[in-house]
Amino acid sequence: MRSQAARPTPSPERNPFHRRRPVLPRTLIVIPTYNERECVEPIVAAVRAAVPEATIQIVDDNSPDGTGAMADQIAAHDPQVRVLHRVQKAGLGAAYLDAFTAALAEGWERIVQMDADFSHNPADVPRLLQALEEGADMAVGSRYVKGGGTANWGMGRRIISRGGGLYARMALGVGVHDLTAGFKAWKAATLHGIDLGAVSARGYGFQIEMTYRTLRAGFQVREVPILFVDRRVGLSKMSGSIFFEALTLVWQLRFRVSREKPH
Repeated sequence: MRSQAARPTPSPERNPFHRRRPVLPRTLIVIPTYNERECVEPIVAAVRAAVPEATIQIVDDNSPDGTGAMADQIAAHDPQVRVLHRVQKAGLGAAYLDAFTAALAEGWERIVQMDADFSHNPADVPRLLQALEEGADMAVGSRYVKGGGTANWGMGRRIISRGGGLYARMALGVGVHDLTAGFKAWKAATLHGIDLGAVSARGYGFQIEMTYRTLRAGFQVREVPILFVDRRVGLSKMSGSIFFEALTLVWQLRFRVSREKPH
């Protein structure tokens, strides 16, 4: 009986039945913390489950309750969790700007920003990233488009947020419905196209300024409907005075950005 030579196994490139696993863009998820010890472990676990290929960047502002130390313990056992320690609390915007600057220098392709307290549902992160894949330059998790909403808010807070958002939209002349949203996904090219060094807001006004600068630079912003749930652990850091302070910035922002030279 004549022996037969073994047929060579087709290479993946030649095998029509072989499907390569798609190469996913490198994604960094930035989560600022200040006194979030009770939240940091569960939020990391939830984000890792929702977006297992992503790396998480905790940015802790020297929390007195030991949040930073807790985050270090998590990072010691998970190579996809990192911690940036800042010397002191210097505002939400400053924390994000430090993280964004480092992320761009390291070559991350997509950057997500979200809260640690589960107000932003980790399960919504893939939908924001999908919006980037479909052509958006920045995706906003929006409470105020069809399909979006809020939960566990009193009537007063709803009125302040809705009214304030409408005021900011009219003052800045933009169509984005949720200008104060803090749940966003960015393409790295978008952040490169904004002059981060010119961003001046450090508190909640930072959210308005970043979205406005993105629009002024000609980038496409897409709102993705989300349900914003008031924090389930700890106390909210938002107050009426903080919110109104952010809204006073809109006129300064409009006139200052319009006078700036293109980046």
